[in-house]
Amino acid sequence: MNTPTSDNFSSPELLVEQREAVLWLTITREARRNAMSHAVLAGMGHAIAAAQTRRDLRAIVITGAGSKAFCAGADLQSAQAFTTDYSEPHGHLAQLLRVAKSSTIPLIARVNGACMAGGMGLLSMCDMAVASSHAVFGLPEVKVGVFPAQVLSVLQHLIPRRVLAEMCITGEPITSAQALEYKLVNYVDDNLDAKLQWLLERILDKSPAAIRRGLYTMKHMEAMAFEESMSFTESQIALFTLTEDAKEGQRAFQEKRKPQWKGQ
Repeated sequence: MNTPTSDNFSSPELLVEQREAVLWLTITREARRNAMSHAVLAGMGHAIAAAQTRRDLRAIVITGAGSKAFCAGADLQSAQAFTTDYSEPHGHLAQLLRVAKSSTIPLIARVNGACMAGGMGLLSMCDMAVASSHAVFGLPEVKVGVFPAQVLSVLQHLIPRRVLAEMCITGEPITSAQALEYKLVNYVDDNLDAKLQWLLERILDKSPAAIRRGLYTMKHMEAMAFEESMSFTESQIALFTLTEDAKEGQRAFQEKRKPQWKGQ
């Protein structure tokens, strides 16, 4: 059942809706192949940021309307496709990628079609991704005289370096099968929504507190050297065990029953 969110950031270009414990962010610019506008990027960033304080939300799905495109990147028909104010050091896409990086709610990309340019940034900022079999993935910026600079910040560690270089320099796309081979996505399926639901169900029955603290830990460790990460995780593991969910999980294991998570 779809219910309105308490902080609804929906607009004519971005549908924000809560489906039980999952927040769906759908780019609704199907006629423009779900190309990103500044309103889409700002709305998505605000919605993800506001969701962080919502204990009733367990996952966030990002997708595009229709079946042809997930997101075609920046709208090149716009006079200001890449920025609205050259005096502003922080662009909308960069701000969205920052918000996604700090999210402790799992972000899942539902790649329902072409995923191009900035759309690759939306895909890469997510923690997991499920793609349709007909989806294609590309970084065609060189074809219009630019380069996927901001996208590289979230994409560069996901796929092999030589594959990334070829995609950036030639601008040519890869198939969903290749995306799966390169581990750019978790799953590819003809029945996209069935596979997405299968993945969501494997998330929703787990400890909310463990996932929340776990994502915080994972994301902070990424840029740390080994000894720094060891020191950080030595303290984090102790905090994990102090949560109500950890205590309930252990009791449920001992009593051979399903845990009743409080998310605390």
